[in-house]
Order: sequence, then C-alpha cells, then structure tokens
Amino acid sequence: MEFVWGVLSSLAASLLVAGIAWLASKRLRQRMITWLARLNGTGVTHTYPRQSEANAVLAADLRQAKWVRVFASRGNELTRDSFVHLWNRRAGTVPVEILLPNALSAPDSWLVQREQEVGEHDLAFRTGLLGRQVQANLDYLRAHVGGRPEVEVRLYDFPHLARVIATDRVAYLTTYSAREHGRNSPCVVFQNPSPMYDFCLRIFDLAWSRASAADLAQDS
Repeated sequence: MEFVWGVLSSLAASLLVAGIAWLASKRLRQRMITWLARLNGTGVTHTYPRQSEANAVLAADLRQAKWVRVFASRGNELTRDSFVHLWNRRAGTVPVEILLPNALSAPDSWLVQREQEVGEHDLAFRTGLLGRQVQANLDYLRAHVGGRPEVEVRLYDFPHLARVIATDRVAYLTTYSAREHGRNSPCVVFQNPSPMYDFCLRIFDLAWSRASAADLAQDS
C-alpha cells in the first residue's frame, strides 16, 4: 500500500509540475491553439483575454500587411504604436479602409446609445466623451494621412458590436460587452484562409457599403 501511495503521489507531483509549466508557457498554449484550429477548421491563431494584450502582435501583422481594414466604435487604436509604422510607410503603398461612427449624428444615434451604455460603468462617458474621442481620432487621421488616396474613411450610424481589424493574412475580432470597454474585451485572431476570417470580412464589407464617405482633406 505504501508503494502504491508513493507512485500516486509521484504522479500527482509530476502532473502538477507539468501543469504549472503549461500555464506559464504562452508560446506552448498558442501552438496548441493553432494546432487545434487546424484540426477543427476555425482558423484561430491567437486568443487574448483582453484586446489590449494583442497590440504587439497586431503591430507586427500591420508591418507585413498588403492592405488593412478597420471597423471600430471609437478608433483609439489608430493613434497608438500598433499603427505608427503603417502611417509612416511610403504614401500609396498600403490601401487602408476605416469605418468610424459618425460623431455628429442625431441625438438618438447608435453612438449616443453606446455612450449611455458605457456610462453605466464609466460615468465620464455620460458627458458625450465618446463622441469627442471619435472626432479627435478622425482629426488625428486627417493630420497624419489626410490627402493620401490609399487611406479612405467612412462614417456609419448603426449598431456596432465587434471591432474588426483585418489584413490580407489575418483578422482580429473583438466582441464588445455592455459592461466593459473594448480594450478589456476578449480578442480572437483568425488566419486566412478560414471561415471566420471570411466572416470578419463580410461584416466589414456589409458595413462599408452602408456608410458615408468622410472628408480627410486637411484644412489649408
């Protein structure tokens, strides 16, 4: 009996050590996720508990992109380090299409409704802050890439429940929660080709076809 307990305790200790090593190794977990995705056909290459944790990998993907599409509810990411290399690339090299909400839309617009929703857990957004942030991000784009024909922005006014950032290689999908900011929401990355990558592009294309053009020309 003592021998059996000794074997069992040894096995338990080995499993515990292996489990700790597994939890500590993000690379190993991501390899397993990718392997499983290939088996089941979902195309998942990375998963992140929070969207903000994906920024470094997103920046690397944007550096390699042949084209970029962004469907956002605020657009803060467009002004951060992950997009800097893209904006600094030689004009005309990478077509970029961006969807942002219309910050000047009617009082009953989706943007106002989202402000009220976010304002339930962040009181600052009850003051119209979300709309002003969207406008500030649009002003940033106008100052940074205004006049570049390969960068096009359209404005929408309809419900938006997930952020999409897609390139010719991958698509980042972040589903929004009524109780969290987007940066704290889970983010999943899909490879091309895969059904979910195609689904992300369909979401973008449908929204793009129903949005109106924004003027990025810089004031003289």
